[in-house]
Amino acid sequence: MAAGIPSALAQPSAQPVVGYLSPESPQLFATRLAAFREGLAEAGYDEGRNVMLEFRWAEGHYERLPVLAQDLVEHGIKVLVAPGGAPVAFAAKSATQTIPIVFEMGGDPVALGVVDNLARPPGNVTGISSLSVDVSRKRLEFLRNVVRNASAFTVIVNPTSPTARSQLRSLNEAAENLGVALQVSSVSRQEEFEPIFASVPGGTTKGIVFTSDPYFANRSQLLAELALRYAVPAITQSRDFVLGGGLLSYGGDFTQSHLQAGIYTGEVLKGKSPKDLPVQLVTKVELFINAKTAGILGLTVPPSLLSGADTVIE
Repeated sequence: MAAGIPSALAQPSAQPVVGYLSPESPQLFATRLAAFREGLAEAGYDEGRNVMLEFRWAEGHYERLPVLAQDLVEHGIKVLVAPGGAPVAFAAKSATQTIPIVFEMGGDPVALGVVDNLARPPGNVTGISSLSVDVSRKRLEFLRNVVRNASAFTVIVNPTSPTARSQLRSLNEAAENLGVALQVSSVSRQEEFEPIFASVPGGTTKGIVFTSDPYFANRSQLLAELALRYAVPAITQSRDFVLGGGLLSYGGDFTQSHLQAGIYTGEVLKGKSPKDLPVQLVTKVELFINAKTAGILGLTVPPSLLSGADTVIE
């Protein structure tokens, strides 16, 4: 050691490392990561000051998640954060039964088998869930209220999603009540979106309803661009779709669920066991409307829908 340099400065104490397993890229996950960091700061932890974040990005290739999770576990992390849906949570669970896991998703973690008790989750897993999956049928109802002359809609579903079947069942029930037909299209690759959007103008369906799925939510900007290019009324779960120029969105507030995941991560770093952190449900569901896009599409949004929206873009 150089003379005159205190040992505390020459060899700083090691900071705890949080593993962050993302199904997407840093660019697509930027707003969600910002909310997570805000929650972590609320709990008293700032990256670089008293905690380190170690990232693994699946870049949209969800099949890579188990290997990436295992890589984080072998990195000596204190907490494994698994945001962005059930596939990430399952990958984290498969990698460790001892390191605390904090998940974030839009589905029911009990129904999906991630945990079997919300109030006192067993083992090393806890986390946050929003209501995005449970409100898919409401998206169909909202779009039908705006596209009032429609007799059929396209529904886009990710066949790899563990909630696909339950969402389709709910949407079919809603369609029967509304007296409209549904044409289901399966999408699990990015290049499959455009042909579906291109088929709507002049076709039998008059708009697109997206089921809840993180793969769709994380591609909101692309979906908004396609909706504008082909002049297609569409509704997704994510506000980013409407902010990017899409017509409607209805789903859980992802900023709150990721922020809460950050807070929970901080609580675990302080020494709390996942068993003592009940799974949190973000109950706020937000409706965003792009009135400017409605005008471009020649649609009139009912005043009752406008007055009930969380945000209306003029």
